[in-house]
Amino acid sequence: MSEIIKTDKAPEPVGMYPHARRVGDLLFLSGVGPRKPGTKVIPGVMMDGQGNVVGHDIETQCHSVFENVRIILEESGSHWENLVDVTVFLTNMQRDFDTYNRIYADYFKENQPCRTTVEITSLPTPIAIELKCIATID
Repeated sequence: MSEIIKTDKAPEPVGMYPHARRVGDLLFLSGVGPRKPGTKVIPGVMMDGQGNVVGHDIETQCHSVFENVRIILEESGSHWENLVDVTVFLTNMQRDFDTYNRIYADYFKENQPCRTTVEITSLPTPIAIELKCIATID
């Protein structure tokens, strides 16, 4: 038995998928980016006068994506401490990994889920980081 979870407190999905899905005692989060909930604003995206992306502030995006994950977990009845697996997608490993890794360590001092970090060419919106998470749920 599974339960689909959607919330108005997290950023709206960019496709036809839920924020999370509960299956037994496990919670599977769909990919989570740094967009601000309730808006199309993406923190840490730098644009030129024509609306073209010219850069990313990975530190800002990391803090925002971690906050979005926290919102989805709590709205689903889970908690940050219940994360057991995190897959991180970065669009530029060489430029962003050290900053992301430092910030990640601050957020996961107590709870240390398994983690995989991969570089990808792009994401569906102009973001530099996305997380895919699995947590337990009480």
